[in-house]
Amino acid sequence: MKPANPFHMPDALKPVLNTLQLWGMAVGLVISGIYFGWSFGWASAGTLGFTITALFIAAMYATFIFSFTELTTSIPHAGGPFAYSKRAFGPSGGYLAGAATLIEFVFAPPAIALAIGAYLNVQFPGLDPKMAALGAYLVFMTLNILGVQIAATFELAITLVAIFELLVFMGVVAPGFSMANFVKGGWSGQDSFSLASIPGMFAAIPFAIWFFLAIEGVAMAAEEAKDPKRSIPIAYITGILTLVILAIGVMVLAGGSGDWTTLANINDPLPQAMKMIVGDNSGWLHMLVWLGLFGLVASFHGIILGYSRQIFALSREAYLPAYFAKVHPRFKTPHRAILAGGVIGIAAIYSDELIKIGGQTLTANIVTMSVFGAILMYIISMLSLFKLRRAEPGMARPFRAPFYPYFPAFALVGACVCMATMVYYNPLIFGIFVGFLALGYGYFLLTGHHRASAMTIASLASDTA
Repeated sequence: MKPANPFHMPDALKPVLNTLQLWGMAVGLVISGIYFGWSFGWASAGTLGFTITALFIAAMYATFIFSFTELTTSIPHAGGPFAYSKRAFGPSGGYLAGAATLIEFVFAPPAIALAIGAYLNVQFPGLDPKMAALGAYLVFMTLNILGVQIAATFELAITLVAIFELLVFMGVVAPGFSMANFVKGGWSGQDSFSLASIPGMFAAIPFAIWFFLAIEGVAMAAEEAKDPKRSIPIAYITGILTLVILAIGVMVLAGGSGDWTTLANINDPLPQAMKMIVGDNSGWLHMLVWLGLFGLVASFHGIILGYSRQIFALSREAYLPAYFAKVHPRFKTPHRAILAGGVIGIAAIYSDELIKIGGQTLTANIVTMSVFGAILMYIISMLSLFKLRRAEPGMARPFRAPFYPYFPAFALVGACVCMATMVYYNPLIFGIFVGFLALGYGYFLLTGHHRASAMTIASLASDTA
């Protein structure tokens, strides 16, 4: 009888996702940002100024995704940016990218869950929004635990419904579109461009980022893709094109439907824009209000998948406690990582009014924190691409970034502009963000022996397999 191997490789994820499911994930992760949040950019930049800002951010994301896909297909790993940066810059680089990605994906869901709760509270006034947000976490964590195939199929279905709803919105308001409405006061409240418009355009950058934030989460499903070298490039590229077309269409048509200033500081710009065209009692309006929930659910559900894979990957390589690197024996999903991120999110929901920073609620601030994490990750990822091109020219690259080095350079410069803008307008939150990274780095330094042991065990397991 063959003796048992004393060394065991870490639990592995099951490759079951096809190209269509990955596309649904790419679009679904982001699509809630087209339903709400972006219109706040009009308050500072105006419609025309914000259009310029949004086009710049769209170009940054498009060049980033074309470049990021090279990394994702070359190093298909559940850790995504963590794995790329670790290979390029060593364990410390891996820590920084992993921590930034973790902050992005763990801190975004509580705000979306509260938005789901607030939405349901409008329909059912007796329902406590926080209880609804808690229910959303419990339902979608459970769905993610039951299997990635089930979760991805559900994500695809609700994403398709959310896209259909956006197309319905555009079709209904298009006949009432007026360019005169759209351009009136379009440069930060003025009818013509001047240098005074520029600060407002920079201030609107975070709201333009909201259109595309988290699309990179598909990278964390790379280990679960059937054919990542082929399916991920298709999913990413068609996903970013889908989102750009939807974002521009919705933004322009909403802005031309009436007085856009009434939409600039509200959380439901689409229903309110439709009211200007069809009135308060249209069946189209009621359908939009109800099905608009699917956009929120698609992003919330997809980001749970993203944060769980990041926690799992970091734990598997001893950057976080190994306890979270366990895969469910039946469903083959990182159930402990799913629950860990949920505990943090639920704690944030119930601390929302108790903890205020700079006069804003906790969830408003952690959304800003999430954006800081995302932008830092974009910067590190593009630096990793340049470093690996130079240090490992012979590495297998099933997909190569087009127009290299110009595309990744534009994405890198764009991300640096975004970071500088975010720091300027949110210095307090940036300080807290840096504090989180510093605390995490302290843990990283104290647990170096765990990573050394994990590498030794993995090497011995590979040799004796």
